[in-house]
Amino acid sequence: MSVAEAGPKADVLVEAIPYIRRFSGKTVVVKYGGNAMGDDLSTFAEDIVLLHSVGMRVVVVHGGGPQIGDLLSRLGKETRFVDGLRVTDAETLDIARMVLVGKVNREIVSTINVHGPLAVGVSGEDCGFLHASARSPELGFVGDIDLVDRRFLDQLLESGFIPVVATIAMDAAGQAYNVNADTAAGAIASAMEAEKLVYLTDIEGVRKDAADPASLLSTVSADELDGMIRDGSVTAGMIPKVASCTGAVRAGVRHAHVLDGRIPHVLLLEFFTDAGIGTMVTP
Repeated sequence: MSVAEAGPKADVLVEAIPYIRRFSGKTVVVKYGGNAMGDDLSTFAEDIVLLHSVGMRVVVVHGGGPQIGDLLSRLGKETRFVDGLRVTDAETLDIARMVLVGKVNREIVSTINVHGPLAVGVSGEDCGFLHASARSPELGFVGDIDLVDRRFLDQLLESGFIPVVATIAMDAAGQAYNVNADTAAGAIASAMEAEKLVYLTDIEGVRKDAADPASLLSTVSADELDGMIRDGSVTAGMIPKVASCTGAVRAGVRHAHVLDGRIPHVLLLEFFTDAGIGTMVTP
């Protein structure tokens, strides 16, 4: 490496120092969306391992909507959505459980563990730490989180592990529910009193006008987002994400972020640089 090349790299490392100090020991919840998954999984894993290595307590919550949709399509089963949530009958629940717990979760865990024995794959059914109830008869086995028993995640974090959470939850009778991963991430971040809640998705952030990339909001308040949902500026799959952001920051999470997960090392850019990236949601 030449001196000319070394200088900028050293500057980046120096810039990261105050952020490493600030976030060391803090809990951060990262929701890795199914739409953001692809060839960049190894890059995402590197970012998660680095956050963990500098002392952050990292919880990964993942979706898998496109992967579930793809399998349903191959099986010839029609999918219907209501306000961005998949209508889930018993057969669809079995398929979602299989994809989320048996496929997507395993892929994320194994990719992180290339860097060492760090990640542990869990679902909300493990130790029953995600308690849920049915959202509405129309949606079938789609659940709302009633309670997050954080003791299970705390034990994993205190043992030096990175929990990777598939969002299948259960009720007191043992009935499983498919829970929207955005909603679950917000509930987990609130229960864990997280410093940051980060959503990685396939757009650059929250737009004032969904059709106009130039209308990206770098910072937005919870009240402003409520208004955008009411006036239709936020629609479809962004509704659970935005609602979870607002709920989390009002519950004590310091900041929520919506970032473009397709950008290489986007987590490092958000956590360790002055510029930041995407949309930050404030109380």
